[in-house]
This record gives sequence, structure tokens and C-alpha cells, in this order.
Amino acid sequence: MNIGLFAAELVGNEISSFFGRNAEPLACLVLDSNDLKRINSEIITNSGISDRNRIFYSDSLQTGGTLAALKQMELDLILLAWWPYILKKSILEIPRLGSLNFHPSYLPFNRGKHYNFWSIVEEAPFGVTIHWVDEAVDTGDIAFQSIINKSWEDTGETLYQKAQKELVKLFKERFTDIKEGKIPRISQKKYLGSFHKSEELEKASKIELEKKYKARDLLNLLRARTFPPHPGAWFVENGEKYQIRIQIAKVGCEEDNE
Repeated sequence: MNIGLFAAELVGNEISSFFGRNAEPLACLVLDSNDLKRINSEIITNSGISDRNRIFYSDSLQTGGTLAALKQMELDLILLAWWPYILKKSILEIPRLGSLNFHPSYLPFNRGKHYNFWSIVEEAPFGVTIHWVDEAVDTGDIAFQSIINKSWEDTGETLYQKAQKELVKLFKERFTDIKEGKIPRISQKKYLGSFHKSEELEKASKIELEKKYKARDLLNLLRARTFPPHPGAWFVENGEKYQIRIQIAKVGCEEDNE
């Protein structure tokens, strides 16, 4: 299987390390030019790729030279490990089998952005999915999935961390099937799911002080936005804006207090 890896951040580094440690050669490696976590050099080292002609960056993906080079590699499959960009048709057409994306939600629930927030606020099933990529956002056929149980102690931060770990685990468990081309294509039941854009988050995080809330809904909102140093849920009083985060801890069973 001739595989190209598009790798970013922690998940991308873990997948790159998997190939390097297990002597599973990658045809090429594509990295995020922004490199917000300053991890690209580590990803390269861990991948085992020493030929710089097989390493590319996101800001040059649409140049003729990069496209030509990727086509010449005769890729069977592209893996998108925490890849932050939508691939254009010119890239999607390159691999023989297609591209698989690592998405941190239990599709079709929470397609799009801020899966960790919406899974709590909407009380939707949570998990991770490796799915085939099409030209829309997170709508491709499902290859593999794994459910993640939630509790009241979970926050936006803990779900983010759990999703990263579970995606890596799911990939490792299914790699033999992937390498052998035994990759399912299960259509998503989109009528069951949801889709959210980035710009929805700020408005959905506002607490209206004069509004009546169910306690459950308010607690869900507060813990969904608990992910320091990111902003928390917020409210405005006398022209001043305030943020709020919470921590919920299980202290026993109700019968223990009787």
C-alpha cells in the first residue's frame, strides 16, 4: 500500500511515529506550514523519511510542482491525521483508493467544528471516526468508528484529549485492514447528525442573565467551554464581560449520604 500522510499536531505526530517505529515506509509526508505547535521537525524525524523530496507543505499544495510530484508517487491512499484544511479536488483525485480523514466525532454527529463543545451541549453521542473524504465537509462514507463514553466530569478539554488518544488507538487497531485495502464504506445517516461552523461557538457560549435555564443545560454549557486557556462561557453585566469555567467531580453515590 503506497500511503501519503498529511500530518499535523499531536495526532499527526503519533501516526507518523507509528510508521517510523514499525518500519512501514510512507510514500510522502505533507505538513501544516503554520505549525502552530512547533512540531513539524519532530514529525519528520519520527516518520523515518530522510529524502526531503518526499516532504511537502500545505502552502505549496496547489503549485504545479507539488501536484506533479504527488501524482508521480502513484499513491494508493492519503491519510489525513488531524489535518486542518479542506482538500481540493486536484488533491482528492490523486490517490487510487481515495483519502481517509481522522475526525474527532461520532459521525454523523458533530460534523464540522468544535465537536467537543457541541457533543456536550447537544448531549449527542461522542466518539471518533475514520471516514472517506469527499468534496463536502465530513460527509464521506464511514470506514471505522469508536464510541467514547462521557460523564459529568468531562469538559471541552477532556473530550478533546480523549478524542486524540482514541483516534490514534483506532488507527492502530485497523491498520492491518487499511494496509490490505479492506476498508469499509458505510454511508452516513446524515438525518441523524449535525453540522456546526466555527462562528457559531461564541454566540452559543453566551449566558443571558435574565433567561431561565434548566440546570442540566446550564451545567452542560459551562463545562463544554471549560478548556483553559481558551475562553470560557461568558455573560455581560453593566457593560462588563465576564468568563466562567467549572469543575465537576464525582464524590460518591446518593445512597452514601443517606
